[in-house]
Amino acid sequence: MAATLYGIRNCDTMKKAWTWLDQHGVAYAFHDYKTQGIDPARLELWAGQIGWETLLNRAGTTFRKLPDADKARLTQDKAIALMLAQPSMIKRPVLEADGALVVGFKPEIYAATFP
Repeated sequence: MAATLYGIRNCDTMKKAWTWLDQHGVAYAFHDYKTQGIDPARLELWAGQIGWETLLNRAGTTFRKLPDADKARLTQDKAIALMLAQPSMIKRPVLEADGALVVGFKPEIYAATFP
């Protein structure tokens, strides 16, 4: 199974995902969207699959520091523009594996994705 893990290096949740994948022998590529950016088409595809509300990390400091006007009346287009401008606003990790898309890390969901 081909897997790609998207996120940023300095993130505790990312470290949990890496550890789980490594311990379970899952081969994966890592895409650091803080240094490599994120393709707009990929972000739109994810939003179409799982919803932009799931992708947008509203709890993170990057989002919380935005001016209220930027946080108000969010739409998919506005949220995607914010995530493209500041990829640390994308929830982490995002895991793509043979058509499956998993946002966030929960061991039981990873176990179901990689039986």
